[in-house]
Amino acid sequence: MAKSDDEKELEALQVALVRFQQRAMDMGERDLVIFEGRDTAGKDGAIKRITEHLSVRNTRVVALPKPTDRERSQWYFQRYVPHLPAAGELVILNRSWYNRAGVERVMNYATPEEQEVFLRDVNVFERMLVDSGIQIVKLWLDISRDEQAARLKARRTDPLKALKVSPLDAVAQEKWDEYSKARDEMLTRTHCLEAPWTIVHTDRKQAARTNIIRHLLKELAPPDVARDVAPPNPKVVYPFEVAAVTDGRLEH
Repeated sequence: MAKSDDEKELEALQVALVRFQQRAMDMGERDLVIFEGRDTAGKDGAIKRITEHLSVRNTRVVALPKPTDRERSQWYFQRYVPHLPAAGELVILNRSWYNRAGVERVMNYATPEEQEVFLRDVNVFERMLVDSGIQIVKLWLDISRDEQAARLKARRTDPLKALKVSPLDAVAQEKWDEYSKARDEMLTRTHCLEAPWTIVHTDRKQAARTNIIRHLLKELAPPDVARDVAPPNPKVVYPFEVAAVTDGRLEH
């Protein structure tokens, strides 16, 4: 069966990812990609396309469960530190320490004081990681309210998506405005020169996936690999700026 244009582009981008990783392994680079976004925004699907042909030994996807009682008593960032990349590794965090500024805030799993300490400290923490040589890419996957509702319904009715169903699904729409407010403050306060946020519109899954890969290659790949990759579509992927909170570029 002949491949579609989208399939051909994805295959070419995945070849470029392999070339990038070969060089990153040779150079001992440490790369960290953070995926954040609302429920159903497409994190799993995008990560799957990124990692599909990469080295199993040098690529790790980290999706931590809720913290244990012992972990709750630790320094907040402590449970994430063991998962940071070593030389030649690409680590993808499928949700990250930013849980504290999102779901933990909306669901009252952390106190206002704990949330404020996190927002105060996270830029310093990430600056330390960057100063140590880790390259960080932070992605916020944005989805419209109507599209999220459609995807949540699909989860409930498609047996192949049963493992994606979460107790938090029930409140994703109910607390939409609270999540929007938490997102806006998080992006505004944690967007910094060393570890900036990039926004991805994800209502169109295929476009989001290919443009995420383009962005990663432009950010992380060596020039001889990156120059053969088309730049991401600015209508799909764009650097965060504070004006986006109020000018309609972010879903509310």
